[in-house]
Amino acid sequence: MISMTGFAYREQVKEDISLSVEIRGYNSRFLDIQVNTPPWLSHLEPAIRGQIGSICGRGKVEVFIRVREQNAPLNISVNTAAAAAYMNAVSALADGLGINEKLSMAALIGMEGVLDVEKKRDDERYWNIIEPVLREAVCMFQAERAREGKHTEEDILNSIGRIESALQTAAGHVSDLENSIKENISTRFRELVGSAGAGGIIDENRILAETAMLLMKYTISEEISRLSSHLAEFREETAKNDRPGKKLDFLCQEINREINTIGSKSTILKVSRAVVEMKESLENVREQLRNVE
Repeated sequence: MISMTGFAYREQVKEDISLSVEIRGYNSRFLDIQVNTPPWLSHLEPAIRGQIGSICGRGKVEVFIRVREQNAPLNISVNTAAAAAYMNAVSALADGLGINEKLSMAALIGMEGVLDVEKKRDDERYWNIIEPVLREAVCMFQAERAREGKHTEEDILNSIGRIESALQTAAGHVSDLENSIKENISTRFRELVGSAGAGGIIDENRILAETAMLLMKYTISEEISRLSSHLAEFREETAKNDRPGKKLDFLCQEINREINTIGSKSTILKVSRAVVEMKESLENVREQLRNVE
């Protein structure tokens, strides 16, 4: 099993670039990858998503890539038209107010749109720096998810073992439950015959027919058989599938249905207690499966 939750962080300082990669995983029914990079690295998002998607089947995954540059070369261009427009506007304002005031060069270059500053970046060079660190973080993230998944699997299978043990307890009382049904029917018929007077006759065939009908309605043999099959399939799916979450969710629904039916039919205290144990254990399984891919 692989957990959907996990965390990884890697950082590196190389040449004039300080880089950090952080990955966080959360529970989600579907795969949701959110990539957070500086705006000028947004074109790398598909490649980053590809690395995350290669290891994640579902879950919400947040990726944060932070880059700090030192001594990056700059391209600076001057918008002469914008500068002239500022100068003309200030001069016209000064003339209108009758003051002798000029716009200084320092003030002028601080005006919006006069200078266009762009850092010169080599996209391939940045990807060559980011990709190895991202790959390390992805491997760390996957290892963390696998480690958590192993502990989750152990806990889930322990709960399945408790369900199987309680089921054996219930199965051991099937004959008691059936005998109880037979005895109740016989007692009821005797009471009816007794109330009818001394001349009352017990119809054995009717007793047998009623007994057969109620045994079909209230025996738990079929539910025990189906529940045993579902539990075996649960273990098999866990063993053969690295990402069994969706299939196990479905099996839990089937297991819950059989447990509820056994509980509704039971008139024996030990079987009812076994049903409570199975319900509690199944709830733990379902809770843990929320963390599993």
